[in-house]
Amino acid sequence: MRIDLHTHSTASDGTDTPADLVRAAAAAGLDVVALTDHDTTRGHAEALAALPRGLTLVTGAELSCRIDGIGVHMLAYLFDPDEPELARERELVCDDRVPRARAMVGRLRELGVPVTWERVAAIAGDGSVGRPHIAQALVELGVVPDVSGAFTPDWLADGGRAHVEKHELDPFTAVRLVKAAGGVTVFAHPGAAKRGRTVPDSVIADLAASGLDGIEVDHMDHDEPTRARLRGLAGDLGLLTTGSSDYHGSRKTCRLGDFTTDPEVYGEITRRATGAFPVPGTGGRP
Repeated sequence: MRIDLHTHSTASDGTDTPADLVRAAAAAGLDVVALTDHDTTRGHAEALAALPRGLTLVTGAELSCRIDGIGVHMLAYLFDPDEPELARERELVCDDRVPRARAMVGRLRELGVPVTWERVAAIAGDGSVGRPHIAQALVELGVVPDVSGAFTPDWLADGGRAHVEKHELDPFTAVRLVKAAGGVTVFAHPGAAKRGRTVPDSVIADLAASGLDGIEVDHMDHDEPTRARLRGLAGDLGLLTTGSSDYHGSRKTCRLGDFTTDPEVYGEITRRATGAFPVPGTGGRP
């Protein structure tokens, strides 16, 4: 089985529609794919309607969190999307995205970058506007060579010159809310130091004690020593380890299935979940 548990569509900051994403996942030879758009489940219905035969969809979201000034992304799988407390928090985060993005555009203009809100909004389309959309605008202007080049202290990285904070969950609250909604939590790319500061291992240990299920180990932003360290930490803490592409379509260089999750780990995730269940494809609509 080939299992990719971290992808994004146009419902947030990917470039593939949810329908196109699941079709691409099937074409890439995946057996299971998780749709984990940022702080939203809006893409799930479209993905399910188009789900090809032979591909199973895991519904999820990537929750924006922050602790001690450090951004944390929490992958939430198979939770009840209608659970009111978690739904309310996701809505608060999404509602803050537009004013935050406008403020970042304003800061960039103060820095002499001729980016416009209209262009950023057009890039985002119907998705939840975020830093990758602003980064794409910077690429178009020739300010940075690629989207990753915008996530530096000079521009959009946490604490960067144009960075603006938004409403984000405390990761301990995120774990509690997802568990209460019957879901499973995995700390996304915890060692991605090139994105900015990362939390110390002691925070991951505290999260594990509070119910965190796993950590994403095999990821494009982790080098081999980081993967080895995280795998050892997971073993010490009794955490599951996953691998995922963090696919964003053409917005990033990663491809579907670049990193995958062990079938036994996937099985344990599905066993722990009670809020929703993986959905096997039946052919989908064209």
